[in-house]
Amino acid sequence: MGFLGARENGGQSVASQLVSFILRILLAVLIPAVAFYVLYLGFIFLRDSDASRLVVALVAIVWGVGGIALLYWIFNNIVERLPDAWTARLQPFVFVGPAIAILGWYLAVPTIRSFWISMFDRDGPPTGVGFFELLQSDAFIGLSNYGRVFTERLMIEAFRNNLMWIAFGSTLSVMFGLIIAVLADRSRFERVAKSMIFLPMAISFVGASIIWNFIYEFRPIEQTQIGLLNAIVVGLGGAPRAWAQWVDIIPFNNLFLIVIMIWLQAGFAMVLFSAALKGIPEELMEASRVDGANEFQIFFRIMIPYIQGTIITVFTTVIIFTLKIFDVVWVMTGGQFGTHVIATQFYRQSFTNQNKGFGAAIAIILLIAVIPVMIYNLRQFREQEAF
Repeated sequence: MGFLGARENGGQSVASQLVSFILRILLAVLIPAVAFYVLYLGFIFLRDSDASRLVVALVAIVWGVGGIALLYWIFNNIVERLPDAWTARLQPFVFVGPAIAILGWYLAVPTIRSFWISMFDRDGPPTGVGFFELLQSDAFIGLSNYGRVFTERLMIEAFRNNLMWIAFGSTLSVMFGLIIAVLADRSRFERVAKSMIFLPMAISFVGASIIWNFIYEFRPIEQTQIGLLNAIVVGLGGAPRAWAQWVDIIPFNNLFLIVIMIWLQAGFAMVLFSAALKGIPEELMEASRVDGANEFQIFFRIMIPYIQGTIITVFTTVIIFTLKIFDVVWVMTGGQFGTHVIATQFYRQSFTNQNKGFGAAIAIILLIAVIPVMIYNLRQFREQEAF
């Protein structure tokens, strides 16, 4: 009797666990689905509404901020009314579920769609045709666009320039940020100095490019030079030049564009390095000085190893940004004069040349190039227990 009862209880336990598992999966899917549907209705209203811009703006604010807060409150209230075991299981989905749904819709789905488009010619997949008919149509060219990405002259030029941006832009941004952080921490005017160095981060990349356009401004030799750099060159007896458009030194004219990114990103690196440096125990620094170490030895043998994780994280973050660089190049040169990068080629092929398949293939290649660096960056964050 006891054995049979144990078997029945065991069967009921397995059944209850199975039901619990199924309900958990359903709720985990249902919560993000409902949240996403509500967000979708708000988006449809904002897109199709004929109301005035003021009304649309107010609805966007209320829906975007208040709506999300209300959704979280409703779902959290529902989950907290469940037994404690269920609350512990489902509460993470309340907070993470909508974010996952939004990321899936705005990141995963477009990525899959871009890859599908990249399998077709310049006009993309024909509409109103079945899946198997699409695969047999003349528009379907398979992976041919990816072969073109690695063989066309302008794309090879873009890859070369992106490597230059990484080698010079990312490296120098991190180096200058680290040096400035070390020097500023020892200055009496630390806050003022750091504020001035970080100030360019408040400027958009388009705004920064316009500023540097004035610095590089070139006019014919017989006219007065209003560009700062050419004014200095002429004042020293040299000849003015169109620096970013200087075709005689291609590809090194890209360095004049890379300077803009360094000017912007050095402040970002400085702030993170400064925080990391302040975490070095003062006793360690004093002990090394007592042992006779000079400042250079302290910098290279104590500071650098101690904040090595932060250096790697900042460097990889800047690399991710550098791979996607677009604004500076487009505003300064439009990609001409040997300055194309991957992102500008994607824009030109997709929107200027209307070559949808080739443009989508470039976008996928850019995504693939970013993913390994991003994964490495996330691992570094995890090792540092950043999240």
